[in-house]
Amino acid sequence: MYTAKGQLDRNALIKQYQPLVRRLAHHMMAKLPPSVEVDDLIQVGLIGLSEALTRYEASQGVPFETFATQRIRGAMLDELRENDWMSRGSRKSQKDIEVAMRRLEHKLGRSPAESEIAAELVMSLPDYQSLLGKVRGTQLVYLEDMTGRSEDDDTFLDRHVADTDADPLNMLRDQRLRESLVTAIKTLPEREQYIMSMYYEQDMNPKEIAAVLDVTESRVCQLHSQSIARLRAKMRAH
Repeated sequence: MYTAKGQLDRNALIKQYQPLVRRLAHHMMAKLPPSVEVDDLIQVGLIGLSEALTRYEASQGVPFETFATQRIRGAMLDELRENDWMSRGSRKSQKDIEVAMRRLEHKLGRSPAESEIAAELVMSLPDYQSLLGKVRGTQLVYLEDMTGRSEDDDTFLDRHVADTDADPLNMLRDQRLRESLVTAIKTLPEREQYIMSMYYEQDMNPKEIAAVLDVTESRVCQLHSQSIARLRAKMRAH
């Protein structure tokens, strides 16, 4: 949309792309702890949208929505980093789950069941499922964090979210990494494969996925966290 002077109509475009900001915020919320407020992400995303309008140049040959999506997501990730969105305790719990999964996979030669993971962690099944809800917060697109780094290394999110010019999806263009991830996803339990597909291929939110699977939204978040933990464990093992 352009004004009579041939310039982008900022007000019209902000109104047009507000649904995109909300969709990105809600999609990101599915992978973040409950302490993060979606309204905060939306407000920051609108700032990113405004910045995109200021910086966009049609002559670069990139569609505005693609450019804006990167800026909006980058602004949200900057905000998450500045507010230390994942506690040290949550990070430790996440690593404990992954270590337990790797031990069990090595011992059993297959993906362990939830009850087996809980037993390995010396927890009841309800306590383990509750923990999954608390540690959610690992974005699949930050695949570098799934590869073999030392336990004390910063995550890919910690190292790169401040750079709003960085496009996380560029990582998915690494063919070997993509192939490794696809292979790992195929080894997930069937229900978790469905969830990953609905999240990342069909861009569905937890409420929609819950309706398809006939479970609660919290259960979807638990299974998503478990799927990510399985993938991280598998990728780190290679």
